[in-house]
Amino acid sequence: MPVLDNLTSLIRKARNSAETPLSDGGVINIDALHTAPKLTLPEKKTSAEEDARSALFEEGLFLARQDAWTTLGDRICRSDAARKMTPGGVPEAELLAEGARADAVTAATRAVKASDETTAAAILDDMALIFEETPNNHAVAYVIAMAHIDIGWAWRGEGWRQDIPAAHRAAFFRHFKAASDLIDAFDPFELDSPMLASVRCALLSAETRPRTRASDDYEDLIDLAPGAGKYMRALGNHMLPRWFGSHERLEHEAQRTMARTQDIWGAGGYTWTYLDALSVDDGAFGLLDAALFCSGMRDILDRQSDQHTINTFAAYTGSALDPDGINQDARAQIADCFDWIVTDYLREVHPRVWYAAKGVWACGLDDQARLAKGRHRAWAALDRHASGLPPVTAPNSDPRATG
Repeated sequence: MPVLDNLTSLIRKARNSAETPLSDGGVINIDALHTAPKLTLPEKKTSAEEDARSALFEEGLFLARQDAWTTLGDRICRSDAARKMTPGGVPEAELLAEGARADAVTAATRAVKASDETTAAAILDDMALIFEETPNNHAVAYVIAMAHIDIGWAWRGEGWRQDIPAAHRAAFFRHFKAASDLIDAFDPFELDSPMLASVRCALLSAETRPRTRASDDYEDLIDLAPGAGKYMRALGNHMLPRWFGSHERLEHEAQRTMARTQDIWGAGGYTWTYLDALSVDDGAFGLLDAALFCSGMRDILDRQSDQHTINTFAAYTGSALDPDGINQDARAQIADCFDWIVTDYLREVHPRVWYAAKGVWACGLDDQARLAKGRHRAWAALDRHASGLPPVTAPNSDPRATG
């Protein structure tokens, strides 16, 4: 699962947490830990990005609970058409729609866990009635289609195909077919709608020959919303051999995406495309142009300078990057970027981003424990930086060394 989706899930869990919240506005004072260059950064338990995502989710949830579907649909359409995004680059339309379908998806997922296909289907049938009342509103169609996709994945689960019960696989395909039928009535280019194009990419998992369509579908999506790094990250993940591509195809698409988005991102399109792929597939390092990837990181941070994005790259280069594996030179070059990211860009620490960056989930951790773990990772990385030590992500570094 991509890190960005993991973080959105964490934010939603944090919003519902009953734990006593930690006070915001604390600081990490590296100087107090060791005799080293001074580095005092404020720690944000809840960042501007997290606040924006939660507010949009809650707005969609509220309008859906009020049955204000026309108002909700218009709100989503305006955000989609204007390409409005959170400070960290998540399309507002997606977050509004996520909130709008949250109650239905939660109830249907509960039914799936009980193997109650009748109840799960009935919940989605009720949502179909909403579309009958707003038949020309493609935003409402998008909300319902994404609900079908969410429930389809709930039925399928994360296991290998051969391990999934036949009835669950059949339910997965039925929900994806229902989503496809809804979206096929609308043309993303005629409606100038990236969110509709994103559904077509999400539906690739149920296609009989997805490899022949994946590049074209993502090209359409990125051409409609070239400013959304999230879509390039998804492209890179889906170009991996485990999905619809190969390492050679990943490199090809990263180069193509960079060329098509150069006026917006510089070399950043190359970096966005590789970012999640490198996190989940060691083989993706094989063809990586590390100098271009690092140049793209700086281009991204020069253009999208919110602290959420900066923490994302700081956490990757300073904590999450595995120092072991193929292409040691590339890993060393990426780890070296941690120094200039901290020095030139990092102005506050977001523990939840540092926790999510590794993509390793500890079962049973509540939000406070996740924040504590993220804080520990950030402190450790910044402590090493202030002490003049290379990050633990650098090949041949000693993770036990301290200043």
